[in-house]
Amino acid sequence: MILPAVILQLIFAYIPLGGLVIAFQDYKPFLKITGSKWVGLDHFRFMFTYPDSKQIIYNTAFIAGVKIICNIVVPFTFALLLNEVRKTFFKRTVQTMVYLPFFISWVFLGGILRDMLDSNGIVNTLLGDWFGIESILFLGNGNWFRFTVIVSDIWQQFGFGTIVYLAALASVNPSLYEAAEVDGASRWKQTIHVTLPSLTPIVIVVGTLAMGNILNAGFDQIFNLYAPLVYDKGDIIDTFVYRTGILNGQYSFGTAIGIFKSLVGFVLIVIGYRLAYKFADYKIF
Repeated sequence: MILPAVILQLIFAYIPLGGLVIAFQDYKPFLKITGSKWVGLDHFRFMFTYPDSKQIIYNTAFIAGVKIICNIVVPFTFALLLNEVRKTFFKRTVQTMVYLPFFISWVFLGGILRDMLDSNGIVNTLLGDWFGIESILFLGNGNWFRFTVIVSDIWQQFGFGTIVYLAALASVNPSLYEAAEVDGASRWKQTIHVTLPSLTPIVIVVGTLAMGNILNAGFDQIFNLYAPLVYDKGDIIDTFVYRTGILNGQYSFGTAIGIFKSLVGFVLIVIGYRLAYKFADYKIF
């Protein structure tokens, strides 16, 4: 039953790894891999001397880092609040509604956000009519672009994170709450001394494993929202690789950047697993 999945992985994930060799070549499509000149680590050296490389790495780390933190804090807080709701129908309805955006593609969401956040869009119209605020270039100003990217990502993702924490809350032993109530603990005290300590392991696991995504700021989201006006604050490694490697035909340079990102991600994933094992006793097998 798993053979088709294994074959697909081999064809589309493992066999293409052989093409990474072009990062060490001056690759020319008409010469192919076997005929292209070998240049060693030249592309990696150029990557660190490229004028915009530091800014691109900083943009990626900043956007991804804030996303990771917010996508832990927001669903964690929302799950705690939703867990206190006693009306089952209302609770399940809200849970379903916040989970739905997770299934919507950024191609579709990008178009919606562009229309809503345009200078003549519904958001700027309401800000102008209700509060007298001048039009804000949400997608045309670097700082506002970062804000928009982070907030919209939280809105799309936090429903999934909420389900993870609600599942963890469901596994908390009810006798702990009963014992706390017998001792006179209020709902707030029960949350502080029972709920939070019970959720600490899953928060540590989610946080440490997210370290591997510190250089994954969300290509599909940013690609569908950004423009040359916000390259200085919104350009990330993935979009830069796309423009240099695919659009500009610098295949070797783009591949070198991709390898650098993958190596950093691999190291952080290993560190994350070690931390998760140390602090939360999390094991893969």
